[in-house]
Amino acid sequence: MRPMRDPAPSRLAYRMNRLMLTPMFRRFLRYGLPVLVIATAGLWWASDEARRQDAADRVAELKRQVEERPEFMVRMMAVEQASAEVASEVRAVLPLDFPVSSFDLDLDELRGRVEEIDAVAAASVRIRQGGVLEIEIEERRPVVVWRTPDTLELLDETGHRVAPLALRTDRPDLPLIAGEGANAHVAEALSLLSVAEPVHERVRGLLRVGERRWDVVLDRDQRILLPETGAVTALQKVMALDKAQDLLARDIAAVDFRNPKRPVIRLTPSAIETIYDTYWTSSGEETR
Repeated sequence: MRPMRDPAPSRLAYRMNRLMLTPMFRRFLRYGLPVLVIATAGLWWASDEARRQDAADRVAELKRQVEERPEFMVRMMAVEQASAEVASEVRAVLPLDFPVSSFDLDLDELRGRVEEIDAVAAASVRIRQGGVLEIEIEERRPVVVWRTPDTLELLDETGHRVAPLALRTDRPDLPLIAGEGANAHVAEALSLLSVAEPVHERVRGLLRVGERRWDVVLDRDQRILLPETGAVTALQKVMALDKAQDLLARDIAAVDFRNPKRPVIRLTPSAIETIYDTYWTSSGEETR
């Protein structure tokens, strides 16, 4: 008689059945094994340098074709809300060769280069419909002329340089400030000029002395010497004295308010000579 077949599974079959009951092994068969096969095939394919180079060339060509499609091309530049001089300077610092793909333009980098121009306070850059690179400019507004030992410069209200100035007569509408460090105190200078409005026709400018304080320079070689602190208040007192007693119309060389508690009036040489003449004349008459 033939021996009866043992219905029990073999040891290998038993272990395989137990392994198939493991959730992690089933996930590996479903996901991990296909990925492993694909990765192995990919590594084998990429091991050939010629195939890699050919794939890179195909990708680059596809990218170029997409980037150079007509709807992505920029054909011109428009500078908005800027004077002719500033617009010309913007075009000079952005020498773009149109047409150019919008993918090749770094708008933040372009905006940064435009804002480096002295006369530009802020700029916005965008690509608008029709392939136009639009640059919108917010210009700095000059409020004073700053005289340095070598040049004349236009400054805005923050003291930032706007542009050089060839001649003072080119901007007679703007007040003049001078002295080292004057550009750092434009706001105070404007306040002083506002206080000096009653005599604005006589004001020739403000001089920064020792980078510490201001002198108000008037015609007839008169000066108002102001303190380091409280300059606006001191000038208000001088304007009040002038209104009450015509102080600045008198024959004086300077009103020294560097010490507001002890203001000093300096007379001109001719005024001093007149006083001496008057004194000696009156003394001679008394002697006779």
